[in-house]
Amino acid sequence: MNDIGRKPISELGYGFVSKEFIPKGKNEYHLRNLQNRSGIKYRKLTAYETEVLVKNANTSDDWNKVLVSKAFNPELVKNCKFYGLVRIGKLEPFYHEFNNLRMPVGLYNSTIISCDLGDNVALDNVNYLSHYIIGNDVMIANVNELCTTDHSKFGNGIIKEGENESIRIWLELCNENGGRSVMPFNGMQPGDAFLWAKFRDHDKLMQKFKEFTEKKFDQQRGYYGKIGDRTILKNCGIIKDVWIGSDAYLKGANKLKNLTINSSPDAKTQIGESCELVNGIVGFGCRIFYGVKAVRFILASNSQLKYGARLINSYLGDNSTISCCEVLNSLIFPAHEQHHNNSFLCAALVMGQSNMAAGATIGSNHNSRGADGEIVAGRGFWPGLCVSLKHNSKFASFTLIAKGDYPAELNIPIPFSLINNDVSKDQLVIMPAYWFMYNMYALGRNEKKYAARDSRTDKSQELEYDFLAPDSVNEIFDALALLKKFTGKAYSKKLKNPVPESDWIKTGGQLLDNKDAIVNKFEIFADGFENSDRKTKLVKVSPAYHIYKELVLYYGALQLIHFISRKKIRTWQQLLQALPFRPTREEWANIGGQLVPKSSLNTLIKNIETGKIKSWDEVHNFYKKSSKLYSEQKFHHAFASLTEILNISPRSFTKKLFKQLLSRAIDTKEWMVKDIYESRAKDYNNEFRSMVYNSRKEMDKVIGALSDNAFILQQQEEFGQFRNHVNELSKAFQL
Repeated sequence: MNDIGRKPISELGYGFVSKEFIPKGKNEYHLRNLQNRSGIKYRKLTAYETEVLVKNANTSDDWNKVLVSKAFNPELVKNCKFYGLVRIGKLEPFYHEFNNLRMPVGLYNSTIISCDLGDNVALDNVNYLSHYIIGNDVMIANVNELCTTDHSKFGNGIIKEGENESIRIWLELCNENGGRSVMPFNGMQPGDAFLWAKFRDHDKLMQKFKEFTEKKFDQQRGYYGKIGDRTILKNCGIIKDVWIGSDAYLKGANKLKNLTINSSPDAKTQIGESCELVNGIVGFGCRIFYGVKAVRFILASNSQLKYGARLINSYLGDNSTISCCEVLNSLIFPAHEQHHNNSFLCAALVMGQSNMAAGATIGSNHNSRGADGEIVAGRGFWPGLCVSLKHNSKFASFTLIAKGDYPAELNIPIPFSLINNDVSKDQLVIMPAYWFMYNMYALGRNEKKYAARDSRTDKSQELEYDFLAPDSVNEIFDALALLKKFTGKAYSKKLKNPVPESDWIKTGGQLLDNKDAIVNKFEIFADGFENSDRKTKLVKVSPAYHIYKELVLYYGALQLIHFISRKKIRTWQQLLQALPFRPTREEWANIGGQLVPKSSLNTLIKNIETGKIKSWDEVHNFYKKSSKLYSEQKFHHAFASLTEILNISPRSFTKKLFKQLLSRAIDTKEWMVKDIYESRAKDYNNEFRSMVYNSRKEMDKVIGALSDNAFILQQQEEFGQFRNHVNELSKAFQL
């Protein structure tokens, strides 16, 4: 049977913290007094005020425990029950209005236990309100339970005095077996979760992260819940152990428990109907609506969960949306889109700028020996309709996966590729550089879209949205080496005297660089891309190879142009003096959507392990400092990439070569803009797209005229500006 305790009514509202957990010389209100920063000066009720309160059907176990401000109006408190120490701010005779909700200022029809209420609070029909500090101009209507326990953690992965370690909340990211679990905390950035989840072989680092997290919070019991200024709560069921920022709007939620809900005037958070959120952190400016279920989660700033989405044991990065689908045990970097009710993402590290199509089931360990498989996907991961993948699998940046049930684990190191499961021939088919050949519109548009949707109020951490960046360019170099190797291998098989394996890369490179027509006459297969005995075929290798090389040249030229503008370089001689003498194309890492050199990341880890970095705040300072260095580091990487692809030393970078490079950059930009137009034009010229319209005019009215496409017009305008800028640069440098 239920163990229901029985205590005297006189104790209701007191003894919030057990005596053994109250520090010597303190009382149960000492933390409450520290938390209440309203500046309101409280006093006892006058005899007249007490008389009015009683007349208005209010009760209290001890009216001396009801304290009020100087501007308190007892006429605005009706039919309320007060228990314990209750402090009330100014009450004035007017009403608040928000989204057609009109509420008179005052306290009505509610049970209030040991709370602090700010100025001009509007409170009506709150059945049970206990141990909360409520800000100014807050509106609360029709809430069943709004309470805080003495051991509340507000979604943070900590434990309080006297609690067992077993009750600590962990987020089981990237892996269903909990082997990459992290302790969530308010302010946790995706980079923090990445470092903690991925570097499990660094025992000292893991211990430091736990210490950093515990150091951020007080283990004392007795913290009250808080509701910030101008926050509105209406028609909610249970709100328990929840810290809510200012200007938030909560309406119709079923259950909110053990949460921090960040909100501010510049980044308002809203939680809507039938939502149930437990053990989580909600970032600034988030939107959560319509039957969402989230348990053990972090939702970073300006992200959305809606239409029945389920987010469990997962971290969703900034500026992301999950609608309808289910996400389990995943770490997702910023700018992720996932829609449609039958999408599913499980045990994955997805590095941002990603999009899950309907029916995609990225994960399920049900058919494996243990639930310990993982998916790792670089930036720009786009699995298509009804794609089913098998753990473990790994994908390079900007991978597009065609519809299909992929029967074996995949390891695709070639970026910007299209992957296709050719069932008729029982082979895996990969088209490198697919985006640049057939869908430049989507690639370019999404880069702009991600940047435009970055609504973070604090952008001190720079997120990379450009599809040509140190991570993807390094993968292009890896891809070039693989294309040469597999081309050389395929050519060798055609010869009576095969080429030695050690010469495959050299031979393949010569064939591809010379655009030898023979390359198009034989099939090229890759090794190690799929865990199966069937073949992996590479298609359009020659055009992809040359596109990759052109992209590296364009990346180098573009960063040179940015470098010249940033440093205000005016002459060729100044440029020569500013160029790095020994550029190196080093490895880079994507930590939460921010790119950093691997050497810097290794230094960060070392500094944490040795105690030079002592807190999460100092880790976050590393992100900010790295962001300030990023433009310069990116340029060094781009110049190193340029000299490598041209096979020259920095001293061989001549004025003539610079002129040629600028000219090629204009040509490449023009080609991209043209491809953006043509890839979108296909949708207008395809008869199967146009057949549902009676006329071209009707089609233009429905989907917009191609000539009016805002993104295409923007790209054309930017190309004109780019060409003019490069021409002016050429004149200034007397090229």
